[in-house]
Amino acid sequence: MIQKQLSGSPAGEVLTLLQRKGAATVKELEEAMDVTATAVRQQLMVLLAEGFIEQRAENIGRGRPKHVYSLTAKGRALFPHHYDEFTNSLLREILLVEGPGKVEELLARMSKRMAEQYSKQIASRLPHERAVALTELLNAKGIMAEVRIEPDGIVFREYTCPYYELAREHRAICDMEQDMIEHVMNQPVELVSCTLDGHHGCQFKIEAK
Repeated sequence: MIQKQLSGSPAGEVLTLLQRKGAATVKELEEAMDVTATAVRQQLMVLLAEGFIEQRAENIGRGRPKHVYSLTAKGRALFPHHYDEFTNSLLREILLVEGPGKVEELLARMSKRMAEQYSKQIASRLPHERAVALTELLNAKGIMAEVRIEPDGIVFREYTCPYYELAREHRAICDMEQDMIEHVMNQPVELVSCTLDGHHGCQFKIEAK
C-alpha cells in the first residue's frame, strides 16, 4: 500500500519531501505541499504509526522546541536502490580472489557503460543542459536527484544513494558514480559530500569552464 502512496498521494508527498529535505517541521511541510497544518499532521500520524518516519524535538529560534520529522531506515527503504545481495556477494568474491585492483577495474568499466547509456539519450552539448537531462533520467529511474546552476559551476546532488549498501562495504562504488557523471558531462567532477560520511545526499561539483 505504501509503495502506491509514493505515487501522487499526500503520504507519498510527505515521504518524498522528507527524503529530499532530510528533515522538516509541520510548517515547512505545510508550505511545501500547500495544504493545512491539520492535513499534514494527519499524514504524519499515519506514517509515524507505521514506522516510516520519526519525530524529535529541536530548538529552532525562540519559543518552545519544534517537532522535526525525518525518515526512518524503514522509510528510506521505500525508495529504489540499485543493489542486491547477489551483487554485493559477487563483488566480495572478486575482492577476495582477485584483489581490490580487479574490483576497481570492473567498476570503472561499469561506470563507463552506464555513462554511454545515458549519453545516448542526451542530445545537448551544453554542460548545464546535459546536467539537467541527466538529472531527469536519474529521477525517471527512481534516483532522486537535482541540479543547481551557480556562477562558479554546476552542483549536482543525489538524495537517494543508488548503491548505499554496496558502498558501505566497497567505497569504490562512490568513485564509480563520480566517474559516470564525469563521462556524461565530459569534464572533471568533484565529490563534495557523501551520504556515507553522514551528509544528506551525495553532492558533486562541476567547475565552470
